[in-house]
Amino acid sequence: MVVDHETPSLENGQTDKEVEENANVLQFMDSMDAYLTLIHSLSSTLRRGWLELASARHSMGASRVNTVLLDHTSHPAATSLLVTQDEGKVDSGKPHFTLCKWASSSNENSLLGEKQSSQDKLHPQLRHRGSTELYEEKTSSENKASREVDDPVQKERSKSLSMFGTLVSPKLRAAQLSFEAALETLVEIANMRSEMLCAFDQVNMKLEGRKDEK
Repeated sequence: MVVDHETPSLENGQTDKEVEENANVLQFMDSMDAYLTLIHSLSSTLRRGWLELASARHSMGASRVNTVLLDHTSHPAATSLLVTQDEGKVDSGKPHFTLCKWASSSNENSLLGEKQSSQDKLHPQLRHRGSTELYEEKTSSENKASREVDDPVQKERSKSLSMFGTLVSPKLRAAQLSFEAALETLVEIANMRSEMLCAFDQVNMKLEGRKDEK
């Protein structure tokens, strides 16, 4: 069977150009749906965090959970935001946001976690090999690496709560995790908004091209 590559391919009676336009519209709609879902998730997480904080303040007392106890002196930020161009493309115009949490913890452990994650992406087939021993050995190694990364993070979390006393309410720890999750969701929202605006620009560009053709 000979295929003529010079003739536009048809998919349900659509040309390549129409298929591309429809794909751009679908991408925009998907990104908008994901954006709205993340907004709803953020609202729920923040609501849960404030309720947990109020519960902790009720059980520990207003004098122990108070903004007066916060460290207002100048000190390095424990969490920062890294902004890069998407996929390393300087001319893409699509920024990518990465949350760097607990920057004061060990950099080596952070790099270890990033290295482990990148290795999993580069060699996903290792997860599906037939040997049970290999799988168990790899799982044990991953859990160990995860604990090594997690330990300093837990120490930093406990350190940040130490200003409220030695023994704090479990609700206060839960509130800390909720607000941490909310911060991560905010970064996801920023990335999704960037993707949504990029998809909108693609759709708008195609519409402007149609007007110029007419």
